Amino acid sequence: MKFGGMVATKIDDWHMFPFLEELGYDAGWVPDSQMIWSDCYATMALAAQNTTKLRLGTGVAIAGTRLAPVTAHSIASINKIAPGRVFLGIGTGHTAMRVMGQNPMQPTAFRNYLQVVRGLLAGEEVEYQGKPIKFLDRELECINTEHKVPIYVAANGPKALAAAGAYGDGRIGAGNEPYGLLTQNLKRMHRSAEAVGRKIEKDFHTSVLTFACVLKPGENLRSDRVIDETGAEVASTLHFWYEIYLQRGNDDFIQGEVREIWDQYKTYVKTEMPLERRHQILHTGHCAFLPSSERRFITPEMIKVSGGLVGEPDEIIERLRELEAGGLKEVALLPPIAVARQNFKDFAEHIMAKY
Repeated sequence: MKFGGMVATKIDDWHMFPFLEELGYDAGWVPDSQMIWSDCYATMALAAQNTTKLRLGTGVAIAGTRLAPVTAHSIASINKIAPGRVFLGIGTGHTAMRVMGQNPMQPTAFRNYLQVVRGLLAGEEVEYQGKPIKFLDRELECINTEHKVPIYVAANGPKALAAAGAYGDGRIGAGNEPYGLLTQNLKRMHRSAEAVGRKIEKDFHTSVLTFACVLKPGENLRSDRVIDETGAEVASTLHFWYEIYLQRGNDDFIQGEVREIWDQYKTYVKTEMPLERRHQILHTGHCAFLPSSERRFITPEMIKVSGGLVGEPDEIIERLRELEAGGLKEVALLPPIAVARQNFKDFAEHIMAKY
């Protein structure tokens, strides 16, 4: 199992990446959300210049906010200064699109997008909007496509999983999937790869973006420290659920043990977030901090269903071994900004060192 640290993209926090490297993390993940955080590629360039071993990549780049050739060019530029250490995590867009009042990229467009990016990063000429394109003047050595940049596709639904199998070198999941679902999704991607004449090899990378909090002896999920370390991510789960609720027109997917909290949250959104600004206000704090008005929703039940790695060391290690047995190869953790250093340090000392 590999361990990654995801750092909320604040460009002057580049020093978090050498800190992760020092702690023994395998990768530094850089989120992409243009209306909230700093530019992911500018931040990654600083991280690349100040590390020597840490794998670096987007977690995840948003297809809908950049043309496919631009994404390929940006990550190939980072690959120039960190050759062989770079990966491209990419998805259709959730928060980055929704805070602009836009929807995530549609599945067919996303498949086409991945096909263009994959071809360009392989140094090929590809068809783009009816025209042949390729990277030019390569003798200037402005970018690096000689060292492979693996593409990890953010995928949970069936169409995204199909895209990951067809055009990805790996898959990024959200939360901690049960063993059965994890293996089922791997089988889906194998079938999708075969449908386009590919074969998923053993080095196909499987990762999950999640959060963690190592409990101290006798500590429970109502602890202020636990809420401080998990609350931003748990609140983001509620934000995501609300978007799905709007999309589907029902909330049948909400689990019974959190139904009461969910109903309270819906009322909160409808009464305290003006409709014309709701697409902006809804995602306040997105994984980086917990709005004080939402702290009341961070209950033990919500922490449990949000899919993080929260528990005493032996519990977390047991869970990780189960996930690894199901085919998971990397866990990437995103803590809130204010507690990130301590959160990463605790996980490294109590989990990674004993794993």
